[in-house]
Amino acid sequence: MSAAAGVPCVLCAQDGGRLIWRNDALRVIDVGDPDLPGYTRVIWQAHVREMTDLTRAERTEFMEVVYLVESMQRHWLKPDKINIASLGNQTPHLHWHIMPRWKEDPWFPDSIWAARRDDEPRRHAHWKERLGTVSAHEAQYFAALSARLHES
Repeated sequence: MSAAAGVPCVLCAQDGGRLIWRNDALRVIDVGDPDLPGYTRVIWQAHVREMTDLTRAERTEFMEVVYLVESMQRHWLKPDKINIASLGNQTPHLHWHIMPRWKEDPWFPDSIWAARRDDEPRRHAHWKERLGTVSAHEAQYFAALSARLHES
């Protein structure tokens, strides 16, 4: 389907990242951002623009997967905060961003779409140290997430 007149929807045309799990309604992908380990998206398979276009049961199914991703991030990655966002301004295809956040990350406390704060050398050094620790747990997080999703 298309996102705009004659422009194909990127989330209809491709997975949107490394596929972790899929069923008929949803897929969960690893965004693969080296600066944000564990950054995950949950994407509705069909081209749907708004949450209220889904049935109540579909919305519940969608959000249960989002909540599961958040829970697994909290357990495996131990972030200071989790950001969950559904914007769709550039890609009007239902998807949720689930982003683990740390006080040392290059954007905190702002959104990851804000300007980076790499100009603070001490903060940058702390983030590089934390990034190594968190990245070491990222593979375990994705493996555990995949296993839980396949159970459900």
